[in-house]
Amino acid sequence: MSKERIDAIVDRTRNGGAEIVSLLKTGSAFYAPASAAAEMAESILKDKKKILPCAVCLAGEYGIKDLFIGVPVKLGAGGIEEIIEIKLTDEENAALQKSANAVKDLVETMKTL
Repeated sequence: MSKERIDAIVDRTRNGGAEIVSLLKTGSAFYAPASAAAEMAESILKDKKKILPCAVCLAGEYGIKDLFIGVPVKLGAGGIEEIIEIKLTDEENAALQKSANAVKDLVETMKTL
C-alpha cells in the first residue's frame, strides 16, 4: 500500500470512535469492545482460525518480551494458535517500540503503587 493509503487508514482508526459516536448519537463505548469480543469468541468456538488483533504476552516477537501488546494473532479452537509477525518498516517498528516502552513504563509505575 502507498504511504498515503496507510496514513489514511491510521487516521481513520484514530478517529473511529468519534465517527461511531456521530453515527449512533448515543455513544460508542460498548460497540467496539462488544463487536471485537463476539468476533474473537466466534473464531475460537467455530475454530475459524481468523487473524485478529489481540493483546498477547509476547515472548520475543517484534523484539518484545514479557509484555502484553496488541498484535495480529490466529484464533482457533486452541485460543491463540499463532502470533503473526508482520514485516514492519523502520518507521513502523520505531512506533511499535515506542508504544511498547510506554506500556512497560506504565506497568512499572503500577508496580510501585
